[in-house]
Amino acid sequence: MTNANVIPMPSGLRPPNRLAQFSELALPLDFIGFGLQWPRLVTAPKGDGRPIFLIPGYGGSELSMNPLKGFLSRLNYDVFDWGLGRNQGSVDRDIERFTAVAKDQYDANDRQPLTLIGWSLGGIIAREVARLSPDMVREVITMGTPIIGGPKYTTPGQRYAKSAQINLDRFEEEVHARNSLGFSQPLTVLYSNRDGIVGPDIAKDIYNPQARNIRVDGGHLGLGFNPKVWRIIADTLAGNMK
Repeated sequence: MTNANVIPMPSGLRPPNRLAQFSELALPLDFIGFGLQWPRLVTAPKGDGRPIFLIPGYGGSELSMNPLKGFLSRLNYDVFDWGLGRNQGSVDRDIERFTAVAKDQYDANDRQPLTLIGWSLGGIIAREVARLSPDMVREVITMGTPIIGGPKYTTPGQRYAKSAQINLDRFEEEVHARNSLGFSQPLTVLYSNRDGIVGPDIAKDIYNPQARNIRVDGGHLGLGFNPKVWRIIADTLAGNMK
């Protein structure tokens, strides 16, 4: 799929401000909020058993996705880890490696299309696999994913660029060109104004007309444990979101 409208390179973007970065220290409060919000999860709609893959963010392993995995499994979904261990930030390599993992499951499950849920950088991998293997992917959901500009406008961007030896300006252009190709599957994009790692301006999708950008409340580090996020995911999978 190629987007019909030419989208100009976004400008005037910045990493999250200091206040947002400090808000990530409130992660313990997010966990307390989880307990208070538990009742809204009890009434979450049951699933249809479809296969779902969970892809962790930069620096995270399958363990970071286990709480969400447990929740979706209890709703009757067939949930899988991405199977590649800790996400080291090697995006192109991981797109190729995860595509092979996903295809094995796709073939083993009578070629039933997969739903991909990615946290932060995991969302980039999910989006690219959807674009490159459209028949294999049913739907994509991202949480706090740096869609615009890659790592350039994220809090750890400079450190990542130095360790990976990349030019952030050139990488931003490549990310924009790749995003501009678009893809056709349903896309739900969750972002937060309190995100101190990936700011809300770069976590929204401006490229795909079918994208639903949904603002949630919470820090970046708590998105995978956020009961409001979980309920939105459950309602999206059940087709209850408008």
